[in-house]
Amino acid sequence: MFTTRLISGVILVILAGFLLVKGGVLLFLASMAISLIGLFELYRVMKIERELPGVIGYLAVLAYYGILWTQSEGYVTFLLVISLMLLMTVYVVTFPRFGTEQITVAFFGIFYVGLMFSFLYQVRSMPDGIYLVWLIVLSSWGCDTCAYCVGMLIGKHKMAPKLSPKKTVEGAVGGVLGAALLGFLYGAYFEGSMEVILRPGVISAAACAIAAVISQIGDLAASAIKRNHNVKDYGHLIPGHGGILDRFDSMIFTAPAIYFAIMFLGLR
Repeated sequence: MFTTRLISGVILVILAGFLLVKGGVLLFLASMAISLIGLFELYRVMKIERELPGVIGYLAVLAYYGILWTQSEGYVTFLLVISLMLLMTVYVVTFPRFGTEQITVAFFGIFYVGLMFSFLYQVRSMPDGIYLVWLIVLSSWGCDTCAYCVGMLIGKHKMAPKLSPKKTVEGAVGGVLGAALLGFLYGAYFEGSMEVILRPGVISAAACAIAAVISQIGDLAASAIKRNHNVKDYGHLIPGHGGILDRFDSMIFTAPAIYFAIMFLGLR
């Protein structure tokens, strides 16, 4: 199992690195594919992955990415309102075929997996995005690694024993501090290459710290959904890691966190 996890992890890192460097249409298509697969995994938990509410969710995410690609963001609210209206229509017309929770999750998934993960592409499309997009990786996977190491070394106080018994408060703090340090070193190293970011080292550290806190919430939120529905993994697409949501659960939260942190703190 460890060898399988290691090999698939290395392949995943190489593929992610290639897409983040290339950006453009390749990253856009990859982000859209990951969003749709993740949405399918979420809907499968609720048993609507092949039902009409699920279809509406898939179409809404496809339409959202179309809006994103054509830079027509003014239509996002319209899309979400229409999606909710359609889902509620299905709920009423087919009652009692679908439960309230199924309809709610169908709409929630559009935000959770579709909109939020799209910020990976949006960060890459920002000025200096070729550098800034790596802050998502540093704050997500860097936080996970640092939290694990610190937790193993000095972790004593359980953070969320019912959701993740191995996570500790010390590990969580170590993850945030580790992500901030990685962000600072990264920003300081590329300071001369960034043109529109004010004080890259400080801003990168602050953005990674904020995103690291939020990433741990994202990780626990994904675990909570699984525990509520007695699911071990969302899928088996990535050998040794589970499904898309098992591997990218924290990144779903860190991508928009980095985007807005840079927008509010970092632009000249």
